This record gives sequence, C-alpha cells and structure tokens, in this order.
Amino acid sequence: MTLRFGLRRSISTSLVKTMAQEFNSSAPATVTATDGSVTSTTNKSLWPSVLRWIPTSTDHIISAEKRLLSLVKTPYTQEQVNIGSGPPGSKVTWFRSASNEPRFINTVTFDSKEGSPTLVMVHGYAAAQGFFFRNFDALAEHFRVIAIDQLGWGGSSRPDFTCTSTEETEAWFIDSFEEWRKAKNLSKFILLGHSFGGYVAAKYALKHPEHVQHLILVGPAGFSSETEHKSERLTKFQETWKGAVLNHLWESNFTPMKVVRGLGPFGPNLVRRYTSARFGEYSTGQRLTEDESKLLTDYVYHTLVAKASGELCLKHIFSFGAFARSPLLQRSSDWKVPTTFIYGVQDWMDYLRADEARKNMSVPCEIIRVPQAGHFVFLDNVKGFHSAVLNCCRRFLPPDPANYPLEEGVTLV
Repeated sequence: MTLRFGLRRSISTSLVKTMAQEFNSSAPATVTATDGSVTSTTNKSLWPSVLRWIPTSTDHIISAEKRLLSLVKTPYTQEQVNIGSGPPGSKVTWFRSASNEPRFINTVTFDSKEGSPTLVMVHGYAAAQGFFFRNFDALAEHFRVIAIDQLGWGGSSRPDFTCTSTEETEAWFIDSFEEWRKAKNLSKFILLGHSFGGYVAAKYALKHPEHVQHLILVGPAGFSSETEHKSERLTKFQETWKGAVLNHLWESNFTPMKVVRGLGPFGPNLVRRYTSARFGEYSTGQRLTEDESKLLTDYVYHTLVAKASGELCLKHIFSFGAFARSPLLQRSSDWKVPTTFIYGVQDWMDYLRADEARKNMSVPCEIIRVPQAGHFVFLDNVKGFHSAVLNCCRRFLPPDPANYPLEEGVTLV
C-alpha cells in the first residue's frame, strides 16, 4: 500500500474528538479462542487513551473492525484462533517466546449455505481482512467465506519480529497460516490473496498444494525480479542522492507506518486524506460512500499504528523498487495448483509477469483483467471483481443457468 504523505496545518477537530471519545469509552474486548479459552485483548496503560501519543490498542482494532463490518449484512463469527507457540524444536522465529505464550490469528467466518465451498481470503501489506468489507455479502452467497488477519497484522497477535532472512520471513507467514489451517480443521479450500497476501498465498500453495483446490492471486506482488525487470530509469534514480537516501531507508526497514505513528494524534487526519484520495477523487471505479470512508479510515488508522510486527517483513521479502528477493516467476514450473490471476486494468502491478509465469506452468492458469479498477480491484469495481471470482470458481459451484459470466468489460487475457 502506498501512502501519499501530506498534512494540512489544521487537523480535523471533529474527527479527533470522535476518536478520543471512542478511545475513552472502549471496553476491554474479550473473545473466545477456538480451544475454548477466553482471551482478553486489553493493552493496559496508566495513561488515558486521549493522552497517549498513539491512542490505540488491540481492543480499538477489533472495535473498529466491528464498526466497519456493520456495513455487511451477512451474519458472521469473529474469533481469535489459537495457533500455539509452535511445534517443539521449531526454528521459525515467530515460535520463539521466553514465556511460551500462544499466538492468535484474528478470523471472521460468514454464514453460508450448507455444502458451500470454502474461500479463504488473505489481505495484503499494510492492510487487514476488513479491506474486503465490500465483498463479503456477495461472495457469502456462494462460498463459506473465511477472512484472516495475517500474523503481525490487524487484530492478530503481534510478536516481536526478529527474522533476519528471506527464508525465515516467509516461514513466519507460511507456517503460521498452516498452524491456523490445522486449528480450523480445513482440509481443502480455495485460497485468495491480494498483493503481498498473494505472494504468501502462492508460497503456501507451493509448500502445501494438497490443501489448495484453486489459487486466486489478486494483483499479486513478488513475481518481478531485480535482475530481470529493473528499469533503467530506476537504476539511474538510485544513483542520485534522493535514490540513495530512499534505498537506505528501505534497507533500514523504515516503513510508512512509522510515519503515521510519529504523527501521533495528527495521524488520523493523514489516514483520512489517504483513504479519501485513494478511494475517492483518484478512484477509477465505485467510490466509497461517506459512511464507508469514515469507517474504513478509522479501521485503517488503528491497524497501521499498532505495534510494529508483520510490517517489518518488507526489506527481507523485497528489495528497493518492490522486486522480490525470491521471485515467484522462478518457481512457476513448480506450480501444482490451478491458478487465476485477477488484475485491475489500472493496477500498477504488471499482469505481463503473470503471463510469463503461465508459460512455464503445467497446471490450468488464466488471467482476468477488470476495468475501472486499480490495485484495490475488489474495492474499485466490486461487480467486476465478483464476476471474476465466480467465473474462475465455477467448477466448485452448483450449475447455474447464467453460467457465472464475466461482467461487461472484464476480459480474459
């Protein structure tokens, strides 16, 4: 996710007051884990919320999530799925804990018709499962929809991130997802991942293909490699002082979230400006309503400024310019799961990388492009996105007279 930085000299007083009131009135959130234990997500502090420089907590994330999902009509269950502290002898960093405390994955499951295929949705970088709020109702008519916050993101546990390599970092996400799958007792499911979540989903499917019936990669990151796809323009930019500074910040793991945290109580205004611009005046498709924008802004703010954890994966997975250190393109010949790529026509992710990968795959693969949509195709062109998902999953769905056609303008490449 790219943040457009900029602040007006005056901040939105009403927004800050509203958030301050919510912070002070928020009750400790208690949830039931899948093992039957009761888990409190309260982050205690001697300071009242309104006096904190960064007024947030896990409670605030879950509360903001509930407000955002109040826009969804389909009933759902929210739970903190206990993924344990890790298998004995594991070398995976997220398992290490002096107190041997368990970790939890925040999960929402929507009501569905009996026998519906399971669709698991994984969000991208600097996001959380609530970003799919516009999609849950339509998809729940056909699937048992389950959406998660990846470890270190959203309302999930945020362990200290101490990974030091690409391999360790990939294991952090892949193995925690596998422990979640075991806890949920899922044997077969359709797996959908957006952006960085697409990278994780693809890496998971390469390691555990037996559990994935179909892989849907929405504007996936991680297919481009620095050696093969780095442009001459970017190379020249890195040779300038500005490029050198930005490259240093990248390698120092300086993330956009650190900027928002640094702004303290001024952060909500920056996030509001971002969501209004990205999904408003710069949106290529269906703009957010006033209520959607307000609730999404609140949700995004709390998920961004909470304890830094999963966000610190950035420099280990990608080099400066968002080139994968372990490109998926180089693993395309190992693909074992039928795959569909979905891109917004205006997506900055290049669908041509998917086309290159497809040439090396021995499994069915299709590429779908959705008009009036950018990187957040599922928010920009909701109907087009839904038609793409239904079309690529038609073999798992009941026979339908309409045969799940693509919306007008949505094309197969």
